[in-house]
Amino acid sequence: MPIGSKDLAIEKLEKLEDSALTAELKKAKEELFNLRFQSATGQLASNARVRAVKRDIARIYTIIRERELGIRTQHDAEESAAPKASKSKKKAVKADEEAQA
Repeated sequence: MPIGSKDLAIEKLEKLEDSALTAELKKAKEELFNLRFQSATGQLASNARVRAVKRDIARIYTIIRERELGIRTQHDAEESAAPKASKSKKKAVKADEEAQA
């Protein structure tokens, strides 16, 4: 399981629109700033949270860049969320098509 926020999983980020992605990026950067401030003043409870937020930011930047390059689109995320036919169903359909031919 990847380290990071559970609410910022890659599956959720793929479904977000560009404006929502930039809003999530802004929130994550603000959180990172606050965590760094807490670390500098000795009030930080968990150093692991800094690492998780950095990974969230990197994950968001990756999704944005992939969309810019056309590698990933919002449409792709909707298709990947749809259930796919299992191999056994595909074989059954293929056998039926051959029998009818």
